[in-house]
Amino acid sequence: MEQEIIQEKNRKESDENKIFKLYSLNDIIVVDLGLKNVINLDYKLLLKSHGRNGQRFGKTEVNIIERLINYLGVPGHRGKKHKVCTSWSAGKYNKNATIVLEAFKLINEKTGKNPIQVLVSAVEKAAPRDEITTIQYGGARYPQAVDCAPYRRVSIALRNIVHGSYDKSFNKKKTIAEALADELIATSNESGDGFAYGKRNEIEKQADGAR
Repeated sequence: MEQEIIQEKNRKESDENKIFKLYSLNDIIVVDLGLKNVINLDYKLLLKSHGRNGQRFGKTEVNIIERLINYLGVPGHRGKKHKVCTSWSAGKYNKNATIVLEAFKLINEKTGKNPIQVLVSAVEKAAPRDEITTIQYGGARYPQAVDCAPYRRVSIALRNIVHGSYDKSFNKKKTIAEALADELIATSNESGDGFAYGKRNEIEKQADGAR
């Protein structure tokens, strides 16, 4: 009886800080120091904040995996319009979470790495350091290069990752889970196949040209 209690205690300790009781959060490393305070890796039993973090900078209190799940709710979003409505994503949290779980499983099988570490690396590689804004001077508008805030860098990275996955799966043989897994792996490896990584380079080149 005592041995069973010890085994149960060890099992609970091993499951501690594991998202979905599958992937550990203890060994995740954020290399980019500028993003360390805005990439949330706090353990939660249920990754669903129910919109409670609506205050300013509230997204920094939302786990990075939950933010990815939320972005999947509007995968075709471009600017202020929806590009295309999809049948597999209707804003349902459970369906979007299932897609992310399937993608994590594929990443684990293909790379042998912790998929949460691959996600964090992909966000770091897809986050632009500067971008352009428009200023008006003398009745004319000019592009001006500005530094990108860490809070916005993560949002842009996640959005571009979802957009790239969506483009690779819409009217294609790939499922959205397979496309998301490939996009995360390619972006984390700084591969040219990663839509988000290419988008980051494009944004930074535009900023360099506007200096």
